[in-house]
Amino acid sequence: MNNDAQSKKSRAWILAALMLTMALAAMDSTIVATAIPQIVGDLGGFSLFSWLFSIYLLIQTITIPIYGKLADVYGRKPILIYGVIVFLLGSAACAGAWDMISLIAFRGLQAVGAGAIMATVNTIAADIYTLEERAKIQGWLSSVWGVSAILGPTLGGALADYASWRWIFLINIPVGIGSIIMISMFLKENKPTKNIKIDWLGALSLLITGAFIMFGLMQGGQSWEWISYETLIFTGIAIVLIWTTVKIESRAESPILPRWVWRKRVLAGANLATIGMGCMTMGPNMFIPVFAQSVIDVGAIAAGFILASMSITWPLSSSFSGKLYLRIGFRNTALCGILIVLIAVSTFLFMPFPGSVRTLVVIQLLMGAGFGLISTPLMVGVQSTVEWGQRGVVTGASMFSRYFGQSIGAAVFAAIFNSVLLDRLTEAPTNLQHALPKVNEVVEVLQSVHSDDTVQNYLQLAFFDSTHTVYIGILTVGLLTLIVLLLTPKHFARIETF
Repeated sequence: MNNDAQSKKSRAWILAALMLTMALAAMDSTIVATAIPQIVGDLGGFSLFSWLFSIYLLIQTITIPIYGKLADVYGRKPILIYGVIVFLLGSAACAGAWDMISLIAFRGLQAVGAGAIMATVNTIAADIYTLEERAKIQGWLSSVWGVSAILGPTLGGALADYASWRWIFLINIPVGIGSIIMISMFLKENKPTKNIKIDWLGALSLLITGAFIMFGLMQGGQSWEWISYETLIFTGIAIVLIWTTVKIESRAESPILPRWVWRKRVLAGANLATIGMGCMTMGPNMFIPVFAQSVIDVGAIAAGFILASMSITWPLSSSFSGKLYLRIGFRNTALCGILIVLIAVSTFLFMPFPGSVRTLVVIQLLMGAGFGLISTPLMVGVQSTVEWGQRGVVTGASMFSRYFGQSIGAAVFAAIFNSVLLDRLTEAPTNLQHALPKVNEVVEVLQSVHSDDTVQNYLQLAFFDSTHTVYIGILTVGLLTLIVLLLTPKHFARIETF
């Protein structure tokens, strides 16, 4: 696509449509989370509610690379419109769910559409904006996630309390229809002329392999211990599936995820660093709100705002990164970002017990600034190394890497936290052991106003130590990401199609 085909006015409308479309996927998880008590109260199935999030993340992530390839073959516009339509059908079905099983199934349908949205929005932005403009545009798109982090819980809670939880899905429909209308009217796209045969066997193999690995990461440490025969069996099956997928893709005429995506040092380095970044983001997302409430003793709203402070600096640094990567390069800009993240993580590790709200906010602001300097240069960098017909594939691979990293982070950091917390409870003084709760009841006791002060203090210290160990894990991932970036070529070969 040539950006000459898009007038300045039409590009503004397209950006608005992309932001609206991104908001559908960005706000979905946060808006659902606050309505869980009402959903469970109406439908039952409390033991299954975590699958409302797991099934969404699983299906969205594994479909992204496939949609990236389809966008290169059929064009971005039809794939994005298809994705929005499927997402809206899933939203309407969720609003009509009659039990938890049906709601989980319809969330999976939503995720089928979300995968197409995530794969194509960033690709379209790269198609119609120049290299100099893309950082600013990524800043606008990143701001959608920041606004959603604040607006989602507020809107979800309000709808659940004053209307019905079903409205958290129904409000997607007018937003999605608006984005479809604007995309249809303003996005002008030259349809691909090449008749490429889609590797459907490879797509199926990629789906099965990806689903199996992500399911194992989600269930490991919960349904079975990480060090167990179940893990050994899971690893063996995963290796066989990966080998089979690689064989199928290597023989395909037009593979879904071509080998060159991982053979090129620039692309491999950027994607591995993106996996590391995705992994690191899960640390604060999972533990900062509960840490703030349980250790520093702030309210739920304040804890939410502490977490959301990261969303303030992320889009700002994304926008600023354009000036930086045009001057020092994509790789070096990402290096600046990872160094800022490492400083933030180290600050947390040196924070004395019990910590303070001010320190947490500063840490979150720094982490947001660092992540913005990593995510945008790596995304724009890989997009700039390929032509139009390959841009969907590299964008899909980048987005897949990010979400795959998040899945790894969620599994690993949860295992670290629970292991350390269990050790602290086991090692407690003899006079406290009879009064200490089980691991899965610690937060409930910490939130109770009737708990014994001695027990409360010990649990807070145990929680503090466990969270610190998680941040040691984040620091380790950050250092590995730093090494990957240092091994990544300094200069990204640029191919401009404007």
